[in-house]
Amino acid sequence: MTFSDKLIALRKKAGWSQEELAERLNVSRQSVSKWESAQSMPDIDKILQLSSLFSVTTDCLLKDTQDDTQPAAAQTPSPLPRVTLAQAEDYLTKAQANAPQMALATALCIVSPIPLLALGTVRELGLLGLADDLAGGLGMIALVVLVAVAVVLFMQCGAAVREYEFLEKEPIETEHGVTALVRERRAAFAPEYDRANRIGAALCILAAVPLFTAVMVGVSFLMSMSICLLLVLVACGVYAFVRVGTVQDAMDRLLEDGDFTRGHKAVKGRLTALTAAYWLVVVAIFLWYTFGPNGNGQPQYSWFIWAIAGVVYAACVVAAKAFVRKKV
Repeated sequence: MTFSDKLIALRKKAGWSQEELAERLNVSRQSVSKWESAQSMPDIDKILQLSSLFSVTTDCLLKDTQDDTQPAAAQTPSPLPRVTLAQAEDYLTKAQANAPQMALATALCIVSPIPLLALGTVRELGLLGLADDLAGGLGMIALVVLVAVAVVLFMQCGAAVREYEFLEKEPIETEHGVTALVRERRAAFAPEYDRANRIGAALCILAAVPLFTAVMVGVSFLMSMSICLLLVLVACGVYAFVRVGTVQDAMDRLLEDGDFTRGHKAVKGRLTALTAAYWLVVVAIFLWYTFGPNGNGQPQYSWFIWAIAGVVYAACVVAAKAFVRKKV
């Protein structure tokens, strides 16, 4: 094994990301990345720090041998799942194919209230002669259909990569060449990833402009239309985020980097369960507020629950990631 291979193996064994190792060495993440990709070697003082940090000798780190990262008594076949080069290629190909479908499914969930809001506005303006119950009923049907299509897309994407579920839940080992392949792919993908995130961020920020414009004009039906436009812009922004994020996450899973270090994997299942529970509670609140004993039975006026829930969810995700990173 070369120094770069040993460093990757030792870091993964410790369950650290490149950022976490960089913090412990007081260097940049880019420096660690260059060491692991054999683009450069650390200074002698960093070699000594690494030796102390991983409890191995400097000879163990610097000499190219069969495997010096473990004691001789531990040179036994690993019980961890091993990802071959063919499996890595297959997984990345499937993730690339899943990305637009995952992004579309997420966007459909975001725009699903639009028919409800639009039909409510049409009814208020007296167009098409729609009664309150008919407008609300058609809007709810459209909402359910859009969500159903999104769920089917999510399930199709999950089925396509079901054999690789262990990448998200379990520590792994990779065959020689896998790490280099994935790092090369990630470096090539970085410009597209950054560009999509910039576009997504811009669209999500600009989404508030139609709403502010409608508030200034003060026309009631424009308010509903501005909310529809807001949802469309947010959906487009989220589409950009999810499309590139799905591919980036696939590469991070293979590298056990980012949000998929071994320490993060240990708690990720619990966070997923909490996310599902959170959105079930949001749905229950929406139904109770709209159709409960004191509800008005007009869901087009309950849209703000989803907006608030989305903002709170984003804040909770950021807080949870910070907490998990601190714990591991």
